[in-house]
Amino acid sequence: MAEKSCVKRLQKEYRALCKEPVSHVVACPSPSDILEWHYVLEGSEGTAFAGGYYYGKIKFPPEYPYKPPGITMITPNGRFATQKKICLSMSDFHPESWNPMWSVSSILTGLLSFMMDNSPTTGSVNTTDAEKAHLAKNSLAFNCKNPTFRKLFPEYVEKFNQQQHSEQIISERVPQEEKSRPSMEKLDNSLEDLNRIDTLKDTRRNAKHTFPTWVMLLLVSIFGIVMALPLLQL
Repeated sequence: MAEKSCVKRLQKEYRALCKEPVSHVVACPSPSDILEWHYVLEGSEGTAFAGGYYYGKIKFPPEYPYKPPGITMITPNGRFATQKKICLSMSDFHPESWNPMWSVSSILTGLLSFMMDNSPTTGSVNTTDAEKAHLAKNSLAFNCKNPTFRKLFPEYVEKFNQQQHSEQIISERVPQEEKSRPSMEKLDNSLEDLNRIDTLKDTRRNAKHTFPTWVMLLLVSIFGIVMALPLLQL
């Protein structure tokens, strides 16, 4: 059972987080156990974790803030093993370096910073940036399968639903564009055929109306001879 000072301290920290949220960090205590906190870290832009949402837990001891908490991550991330405690200077792996002045926000900020690093530690794993980026892309879908996550972080569930809706609209639009492309090609071909027919008609029409020059000259000459015959007879 948590000590009274521990409960008071955690309640105070939760109010502080609600009043002044920390960038890329969301956290809240379990409704049934204030010693168990759930958090979400948002991957920083410009890193392999960009676009990722990493869900995990912090388990505080009843003696908090005089003893450090245990930290685990649930979402596959490519940096830390899931469901295993992470070794940090502010976790229960190193009680000798724990500072009672540290808070939930400073713990999670430190975890996010260490996550962006490649330094090996107990609970860390080695993966490529491509693997991390792939896990980041699928992280929200993975989290939304967890009932506790869905209950504690409805804003992320709504974000996931919006993403799904947008992807569905795009997937429906692409086949329609592909279907309309052959029709447009047929229309273009039909227009070309019509233009070709019109050109042929114009050519024939011009041919009909064009009178050879040499025929005109011959007719003029004949006409002149005919007109001159009476004068020659005189």
